[in-house]
Amino acid sequence: MQKFKDYEAMNKLELAEDERSRIADCADMLVESFKLLKGIDTSGVEPLVTVLGIQNVLRGDVCIKKIPREELLAGAPDRSGGYFRVPKTLAG
Repeated sequence: MQKFKDYEAMNKLELAEDERSRIADCADMLVESFKLLKGIDTSGVEPLVTVLGIQNVLRGDVCIKKIPREELLAGAPDRSGGYFRVPKTLAG
């Protein structure tokens, strides 16, 4: 139980004793389940990312036309050097 209290403190949790005991029991069950899985020989099994036969359908990035920087910035209401100048934005 002390080990679980250490995890509780590390994760900044404050649990009642009954919650702590219930969660500790579930955590013990999970640990035992993973120990069982760890014992399974998977040496001949290919890693699986998805069970669906989906392939990447996105096209590759292709540069079609380069527009000169001056032409891009020509319509900018405000600029500084070779960049757009925008109002400062602060998250509050």
